Amino acid sequence: MKDFVHLFQQLDQTAKTTVKVNALVCYFEQATDMDKLWTIAILSHRRPKRSVKTNLLRAWAAEVANTPIWLFEDSYHIVGDLAETMALIHPNQESKSDKSLSDWIEFLISLQELEEAEKKEKVLWAWNQLHQTERFIFNKLITGGWRMGVSQKLMTKALSQYTNIDENSLAHRLMGNWKPQETSFQKLVIQANGGENLSQPYPFYLAYPLEKEPIELGTPKDWLIERKWDGIRGQLIVREEELFIWSRGEELVTERFPELNELKDELPSGTVIDGEILAYEDGKPLNFSVLQSRIGRKTVSQSILKKAPVVLMAYDLLEHEGKDIRHEPLSIRRQILESLFQKVNSAKLLLSPSLHFNNWEEVAKEREESRKYLAEGFMLKQKNSIYQVGRKKGDWWKWKMDPLTIDAVLLYAMRGHGRRANLYSDYTFAVWKGNELVPFTKAYSGLTDEEIKKVDAFVKKNTLERFGPVRSVIPELVFEIAFEGIAKSTRHKSGVALRFPRMHRWRTDKKAKEANTHKDLLDLLELYM
Repeated sequence: MKDFVHLFQQLDQTAKTTVKVNALVCYFEQATDMDKLWTIAILSHRRPKRSVKTNLLRAWAAEVANTPIWLFEDSYHIVGDLAETMALIHPNQESKSDKSLSDWIEFLISLQELEEAEKKEKVLWAWNQLHQTERFIFNKLITGGWRMGVSQKLMTKALSQYTNIDENSLAHRLMGNWKPQETSFQKLVIQANGGENLSQPYPFYLAYPLEKEPIELGTPKDWLIERKWDGIRGQLIVREEELFIWSRGEELVTERFPELNELKDELPSGTVIDGEILAYEDGKPLNFSVLQSRIGRKTVSQSILKKAPVVLMAYDLLEHEGKDIRHEPLSIRRQILESLFQKVNSAKLLLSPSLHFNNWEEVAKEREESRKYLAEGFMLKQKNSIYQVGRKKGDWWKWKMDPLTIDAVLLYAMRGHGRRANLYSDYTFAVWKGNELVPFTKAYSGLTDEEIKKVDAFVKKNTLERFGPVRSVIPELVFEIAFEGIAKSTRHKSGVALRFPRMHRWRTDKKAKEANTHKDLLDLLELYM
């Protein structure tokens, strides 16, 4: 594992993309094919299944270090990373192991079927074979928490330089439901995919937020303008009378949406549609919170199917009659999609409407009405654009609604993690209901490092009560909270749940009594009616 550890150290010590790419290329040149394969898997979020519960690892690490569990937990809160805490607390020693990365991963996989006592014996043995950095990497692998500061896109770029294979081709080859245990580096990366994997999706094309005035884009007639629907982006694939659904996060979610299976009989083999899975009923979308009730469920009950029915809102056609048509202009792909849609007799497949405007003022005015359609704004797509790989600027833009905002009072604060482990950086906010402050959301992003330090100092000086890592504070600080959406919720005391809440700004100009009320919060629900 020494080569992989060295790679980690190189990546951890720089923020420069070129340095990271060069480090990865050097690693690929030296590593065995199996180590290359597992490195690709780790960097594309295909980690081995967790084989040991973290509460057991905590107890074993504290025991080895002869440290009380409470002290270990306090240390963890300071360090901010469980794998690092366990590596640091263990007595240090020289490395005794020549095992490769793939050897250690196979070791971890072998733990899955063992009894707890056997797991403990083997984990303690492993810790004793490794020096501190190796032990940290081992702990990262066993806990499943892994960030190396390298995106899948950057890894693909390095792999392209190493193999001299086009980045887009590699990105496509690395998509889908492959497992390191069931393939080889040669088969996955080097050999062209002969289409043996029926379920293999295409890399998604992602849009950037609009950074300029729309008038700079030219005339609206050169753009396909459609609503940015608030659901789950996905690809629906029909090949050889089988249907597959992939999420944007490269998760196969076919079984979670069984009602879409009927499209297998409606769409011809060799069809891949890019679209949005929406909760949908009576001819209109439902709030994202309805769809959320199905997210994360491996199996879906009849009651959920009835409560949260879904459709696929089709955006684009990527494969037609078994042929990859991503290189065709959007106008052509859309034409074929519309023709295909006319032949489909299913209420489960809808075509995202293309909206027509005379000028950008009309577009802007209609965008302001997006919440009535439970949409987030508009997508602007150049009609002559090809379907690219990943996030690219120029041809596709998302023009979202301005977020909703509410002024709220800081009520609770909790220590952060990682580089913010020593700071109170995670906050709970409340609004007024009469003379009572009602908590309604948590937020941890949106402030500068300097502002977080100031809030941290306030928290430490104005603590009312302590609950483990959480403190209640004197309700004095007011913050403007921004969020993308709001929905009714029976699970929250406030009666509402927010979508993507974050701190927009610190309202130093306001006193706590000037914050918004619970009624103000409920009034925002009417924007979706």
